[in-house]
Order: sequence, then C-alpha cells, then structure tokens
Amino acid sequence: MAPGKNKASASTEGGYLIDTHALIWIGWQPEKLATETIAILADHNNRLYYSPASIQEIAIKADLGKPDFGFDPVSLTEGLKEAGYIELPITSRHACSIRNLPEKMHKDPFDRLLVAQAREENLTLITNDEKIIQYCSDYIKIIKCC
Repeated sequence: MAPGKNKASASTEGGYLIDTHALIWIGWQPEKLATETIAILADHNNRLYYSPASIQEIAIKADLGKPDFGFDPVSLTEGLKEAGYIELPITSRHACSIRNLPEKMHKDPFDRLLVAQAREENLTLITNDEKIIQYCSDYIKIIKCC
C-alpha cells in the first residue's frame, strides 16, 4: 500500500480508479507494478479510489478457491482505507452507464462496472486488462499498471 493519506474531495475528477488485479498487486506483489504506477500511488496529492465491485469480485473468487485470490478481502479493504484509498460507491448512474460501453469490450460484469464508474466519475482507470486497454482507451483514460 502507498504510505500516507489521500484526501477525498467533493469531486472525483482527476483521480484514479484502481482495477481489481492492480489492488491485489499493490497489496501482495508490488514488484509487478510499473514505475509510473508506483509514482502515482506514492503521490499524496493523488486521489486513489477502489470500487466495492473489486472487493465483491475478490470475495467471490476467494470463496470459489481461485488461485490468485487466496487472501482475505476484509484485510484488503482495511489496508486500503488505512492507506488513504477512497471507496467509490456504486450508484444507479454507474449501473445504467454499463449500457453505453464500447461494443467490443468483454462481458466480465466486474470490469464493465469499473469502466462505467471510471467514465461517469471522470477517473483514470489503472489496469493491466488488455481487452479494456484495447477497446476502452478512446472511451476512458487508462494507465497500464504493469
């Protein structure tokens, strides 16, 4: 986790939404992160957001015994909050925005919600998902995390 606290503001604009795998790598495998990503995470002036959709995805996949998800989502959430990350609530506006996603984007419901949240809140999505990068780079701002 990045040290220090990131300040929430009334507006999310200009902040960063961290994708599920990037959250995992931040907590357990930071060596996978690109230098640019580490610099963004370390800058205390940046507003860093995570989505409850990511926590839900982690909880479901951990419960299913998926190999990359063998840790406690409660501990991750507590660590994110302690590090100053801001939970981005899911709203009906985000849910409705899913209908407007790029046609060729994959159908993963968690990723679709993250992209919709990034779009609606004017956040830059930090991800390593090649399909999101390929099909959504003209739709939202993206930084490849690895």
